[in-house]
Amino acid sequence: MAKDLVYQAAKNALIKDNWLITHDLYTISFGGVNMAVDLGAEKLIAATKDHQKIAVEIKSFLEGSSAISEFHTALGQFINYRAVLKRKDSDRVLFLDS
Repeated sequence: MAKDLVYQAAKNALIKDNWLITHDLYTISFGGVNMAVDLGAEKLIAATKDHQKIAVEIKSFLEGSSAISEFHTALGQFINYRAVLKRKDSDRVLFLDS
C-alpha cells in the first residue's frame, strides 16, 4: 500500500507530541472485509491512569485530481473505519488528517 504524501510528516508530528506509534498500519476486519487505517497510536494522559488511543487515516488531496471525489473517498473510508472501530476497538478514537 502506497503511503500518502503527508504520511511521514503526520507520523513525525505524533511522535514529537510523545505519542507511541503502536501500529504503522492498523488493520481491522469485520464481516469478512479487511481494512487498514494508516496509524494507530496511544498516549498516556498524565491526570488519569487510562490510556488515550487513536487511529489516524492520513490523506493528501493532490492538485490535478478531483478534490470532491477524493474528499468523498476519504469520508467514506472514515465512516467505514469509525463504524468498525466502534465494534472492534471502541476505546480508540479515529482521526482523518490531511
